[in-house]
Amino acid sequence: MRLRVLGVLSLFSVLIVVAVSASILASVGRELTQELQINRVAALNRFAQVADDAASSGDTAQLQREMDRYSALYGEGIVVRTPQATLTSGGLSADRPDVREAAARAQLNLSDTALEPVQPFGPASEVIARSYGTASQVLGEAVLDVDLAAAEQKLRERWLLVAFGSMAVWALLLAGAGRLTGWVLRPVHRLTAAVIAFEESERATRLREDGPPELQRLSRAFSAMAEHVGASMQAQRQLIADASHQLRNPIGALRLRTDLLALELDTPAQREAAAGVTRELEHVEDILDGMLRLASAEHRVREGSVGGAAGPAMGGRTEVLDPWSVLQDAVERAAPAALRSGARLELAEAPAAPPRLACNRSDLADMVGELLENAIKYAGAPGARITAGAVLRSGAVAVEVADDGPGLTAEERAASTTRFWRSPEHSGSRGTGLGLAIVEQLAEANGGRLVLAAGSPRGLVARVEFPAAPTPAHDGGLPHPGADGAGGAGGVGGPADAGDATAGGEDVHG
Repeated sequence: MRLRVLGVLSLFSVLIVVAVSASILASVGRELTQELQINRVAALNRFAQVADDAASSGDTAQLQREMDRYSALYGEGIVVRTPQATLTSGGLSADRPDVREAAARAQLNLSDTALEPVQPFGPASEVIARSYGTASQVLGEAVLDVDLAAAEQKLRERWLLVAFGSMAVWALLLAGAGRLTGWVLRPVHRLTAAVIAFEESERATRLREDGPPELQRLSRAFSAMAEHVGASMQAQRQLIADASHQLRNPIGALRLRTDLLALELDTPAQREAAAGVTRELEHVEDILDGMLRLASAEHRVREGSVGGAAGPAMGGRTEVLDPWSVLQDAVERAAPAALRSGARLELAEAPAAPPRLACNRSDLADMVGELLENAIKYAGAPGARITAGAVLRSGAVAVEVADDGPGLTAEERAASTTRFWRSPEHSGSRGTGLGLAIVEQLAEANGGRLVLAAGSPRGLVARVEFPAAPTPAHDGGLPHPGADGAGGAGGVGGPADAGDATAGGEDVHG
């Protein structure tokens, strides 16, 4: 935007400088022409007067001497016709066409003493002429060949000075336009940066009030709006977190009372109804737990909890770790659930060089656990294959969970990280719809990102990508279980689609 505004102002400044320069140059040209014309007409009148005296006395010697002195001094030729003879000086020929034409006009008593405006690269000379004699009789004509070279040289020098001056003025105007543009656009850039920062962190930034009055008012209005919206969003999240936390105790007490009530029931139908209530309470507890975890992850993102080196933003919680140890533990924990569902859960073969990433170990375990649970739950019929692994590619470490289940469409993958989103095909299954949203927020809080992709030939691949951490010269002993470390879960596993279901976590499918 700055360049566009400067371009427009530069164009206007060029037009102004050109217009002023043209006016100055035209004025200089007129001034030089007028000065030259006054001097040469005075000389021409002098020769006409002397010629008139010579015509009366019949002696042209004095006239010839004055003509020769003038030509020697100024280098300009003169032709004077008297009744006795035609006198010349300065090498000017009376037979030259322009001289003959000027003399003819003067013979008709037509004064021809006006000079054309001097041009920097115009003709070298110009002829002026006038007649002399009485009011009723023309006795002769005086013709002067005016040398324009000196005037043209002076005009060229003036043009050069004006050109340099114009460039200097244009540079000053351009510098002033740059400062003016910066003064006007600086609040706009601050506002843009504040909007981007608010979008990323939801943290209001009070803008400095400078620039034009209209932009100052806009900065004040944005600051007030951002603070109001930020406070409102913070209050909303706090309300959700507080409500989720406060509801846990009443729901726990209600579940206990339901369990006690079930002990007093006699018929199977009554006990089944009580079990249904207990299941619904457990589902509510799962939702509350998911909301609390999501609120915690979102809070850390807002506070700048970005993965990398451990530091204040993470409260020292980030560490450089080998994801294989986390994957092995998560696969071992998920193995019983995979066995119950009939899926095969496997830990992929470890790469030769152990990948390293900077992440909070507990957060990485939660993310992998959510993805594995989602894959086991939604991979499909018994016999599904779920695979967990970590790969290093293009300077990034990707922790993947893949399955060969039904997978998700591109539209469903785009919507799967929305809170409480459930796949239409699994809307009847138990789930909170928060799993993928939690994984996405935890990944962002640790400097990573969640990527969902279609499996091949079918299924879903859920991938959490982190920047690769530098490998120390001496491996200090981070555990690298490799393929054997997954052996305990190796026979339970499943393929890349589980990752897809995983990517949605419980949320993707429901």
